Amino acid sequence: MAEKIKVMIVDDSALVRQVVSQALATDPGIEVIATASDPIFALEKMKSRWPDVLVIDIEMPRMDGITFLKKVMAEHPTPTVVCSSLAEQGAQATFEALAAGALSIITKPKIGLKSFLEDASNDIVHAVRSAARANLRALRPVGAPPVSAAAGHPKLTADAILGPAGHRALERTTDQVVAIGTSTGGTQALEAVLTRLPATSPGIVIVQHMPEKFTAMFAERLNGLCHIEVREAKNGDRVIPGRALIAPGGRHMMLKRSGAQYLVDVVDGPLVNRHKPSVDVLFRSVAKFAGANALGIIMTGMGDDGARGMKEMHDAGASTIAQDEASCVVFGMPKEAIKLGAADRTLALDQIPAVIVAYGK
Repeated sequence: MAEKIKVMIVDDSALVRQVVSQALATDPGIEVIATASDPIFALEKMKSRWPDVLVIDIEMPRMDGITFLKKVMAEHPTPTVVCSSLAEQGAQATFEALAAGALSIITKPKIGLKSFLEDASNDIVHAVRSAARANLRALRPVGAPPVSAAAGHPKLTADAILGPAGHRALERTTDQVVAIGTSTGGTQALEAVLTRLPATSPGIVIVQHMPEKFTAMFAERLNGLCHIEVREAKNGDRVIPGRALIAPGGRHMMLKRSGAQYLVDVVDGPLVNRHKPSVDVLFRSVAKFAGANALGIIMTGMGDDGARGMKEMHDAGASTIAQDEASCVVFGMPKEAIKLGAADRTLALDQIPAVIVAYGK
């Protein structure tokens, strides 16, 4: 019998501790080994038994969640899920906490808390299970939170947004596009890649699974660190050298071609692979409108979003890369792409920037 995932819940609300414990108890593979009303109590309990996953709040007495998380990540990196009402407004405090190393976020409202937590029990279980699979060797502080797939929703394919690319690849042109898809651990991975690119790099389109209130902050942060321009995509934005466009949370992003130019459509629609934005939607559009003029990269993430889309890119003549297992926080999405035969190459994270630079020459 597989060992259970050991969880500690740290929240000053007794109601939250009770309801989250009850939600996790519905999964026989998860065991809540302890709860604590603040980080000081939690650290005392962790001396005798360290959890596999932490579920924490941000606003707590004696030590705030940000300080607690930084301390944990410095001493004993531990997969962490943030469950906070601050995230409802996309508050900077929550962003900073996730930047300190949390893997995912659950937004709890300030009113109707008990009913919300009960309704979100599947999401809580999914977030803990996803966090438990993190590669601790690759787990370091990151820039912003990915969002977990929405449990309970039907798993639609990219057909719900855009028809298949077909079998004929477009002729090569001088315009080139790099398409990147990632999820859990991807904020760290994207920072590692984009900060090493020169301003002459080819145009980049990115889907990172992330709540809608955080994509603009994430893009702004990267823009301040990178030589290239990084921004949250708006409908009609052009894909040009030296620019990376990040799909806004809560919207799908698709590549389109207008004459000799590439641009993006940012649209609403149903969840695809239980995500919005979806990597499959972006990759299918790149296969359809760029074909052999594209480089596709799938990086760390839970699940299989992007695997089929990368196969379509591959079949349309694009070059394709999957991040390797050793450098992934979660080797889900790249693994599924490799299984489909979608990836031409499997590379470590630190090898990817040089490939992008070489592709643009």
